[in-house]
Amino acid sequence: MLCNLVIYAPNALRGFMIRRLLIAPAFLSAATLLLSSVGHAQTFKVAKFSIGGDGGTDYLTAEPGTGRVFVSRATHVMVIDGPTGKVIGDIPDTPRTHGIALAPKSGHGFITNGGDSTVTMFDLTSLAVVKKIKVPTGGLDGIMYDDYSDRIILTNHSRPAGTVVAIDPKSGDLVATVQLEDDSPEGAASDGKGKIFVNNEGKSTIQVIDEKTMTAIASWPLAPCEGPTGIAYDRATDRIFAGCGKTSVVLDAKTGKVVATITNGDGVDALGWDPAQKLIYIPAGRDSNVTVVRQDSPDKYTVVATVATMRGAKTISVDAQKHIAYLFQPEYGPPPAGTPPPQPGQRPVRGPVIGAYFFTISH
Repeated sequence: MLCNLVIYAPNALRGFMIRRLLIAPAFLSAATLLLSSVGHAQTFKVAKFSIGGDGGTDYLTAEPGTGRVFVSRATHVMVIDGPTGKVIGDIPDTPRTHGIALAPKSGHGFITNGGDSTVTMFDLTSLAVVKKIKVPTGGLDGIMYDDYSDRIILTNHSRPAGTVVAIDPKSGDLVATVQLEDDSPEGAASDGKGKIFVNNEGKSTIQVIDEKTMTAIASWPLAPCEGPTGIAYDRATDRIFAGCGKTSVVLDAKTGKVVATITNGDGVDALGWDPAQKLIYIPAGRDSNVTVVRQDSPDKYTVVATVATMRGAKTISVDAQKHIAYLFQPEYGPPPAGTPPPQPGQRPVRGPVIGAYFFTISH
């Protein structure tokens, strides 16, 4: 296990801290830096574990209070013990898996599988697969559990338009489908009072879903946020946090107005929120870091840390009971010899997975 931390600080303070670091020991069992640049000290520790295993990744989900973290791995889901980084379980047969949601009332978990347009329903205690649920819309991607309605909510990149699909977590039955304005919906969040908010990456909007009628009732522009992905909701202040590359935004959920902007790294694909600590975690895969933001008031936000992770680590999950944030990212080797270069607009071909790293951020 290695620990590492980089803190956001003014230039003068950063220079002082760098000079101190140069004379610090080369290896620390628990490296910690302390910053008080805004009159409120924040200490963050980062642990890095090598967990092995095959496959790429998308989302990961922390189970509140237990320390278990469910990590997507392309064709299976690994279950990690967060404090130790040990693999404690594995759920197979999840082709092109994206996300995991946990429904504690029913004792079931759910996994979105883009490869065969199914949702894997499994037992939270034994991790045994209960059944696979066919979702006709296709385009499976994001997933969340809504405690207000006790439903699993899917956000699908279906065609010609994106959809929100609701599943009964007890039976696994599909109970409702909502048409969206964008074919690239990303994260969703619930206000706990009957509304679901969905980020539309293509149109850079948030759509509001009324859970009683299961219809879209509003669409709000997010400028200057472009390509929103991660989302979280603060029920204490009725604020929505929308994660975007370089500039994230905060919305008033009653009016849909942008009330604050946050400067963060690039390559964001998720967002974490700890309501008790009033901390937002914004991971940036291109910049290899996580921006940690404190909510000072409903409309005021301060960056308190920039935590180093690794390139590509763009999704995150926060255990709001243990106050720990988790990330995961594979490391890829070079592509096979003779692989042709990508065409314009195509992603480069990745080589084989040569490492797999699980991160915890605590304070």
